[in-house]
Amino acid sequence: MFNPTQADVRRFFCAAHAKQQAGQPMEAIETLAGLWTAEHPEYHADLADAGAAVARNYDEVPTRTNPFLHLSMHLSISEQCSIDQPRGIRQAVELLSRRLGSLHDAHHAAMECLGQMLSDAQRAGRAPDGDAYVACVQRRATHD
Repeated sequence: MFNPTQADVRRFFCAAHAKQQAGQPMEAIETLAGLWTAEHPEYHADLADAGAAVARNYDEVPTRTNPFLHLSMHLSISEQCSIDQPRGIRQAVELLSRRLGSLHDAHHAAMECLGQMLSDAQRAGRAPDGDAYVACVQRRATHD
């Protein structure tokens, strides 16, 4: 099982961004990461310097979003939808995307559900509840 470190994740996004900017060939996962980095130009400065990105502590500025966590969540939701795991997430995100008129906005709403699921699991000391996560996204697609 692949288990990247925080530094590995940051280097990956920085390298994918650099390849995208240079027009270099990219692996499929790098292309997907590049699509999401393109949606977030506010992170491009963070992605431009891998050494600084690895060294930076985003917890020191709680009002600032950690771009690598944010982009990782986009990538995770994209992968979840591609394999429909947890079951039903693809349809829930598609419905939410149609409701909001934007896949990007749907991802941001789904991130809140994903974060809540992970927080609940960590607090309770149990495995994440994929069904609760999908139900949260479904609620946002139909009620929010």
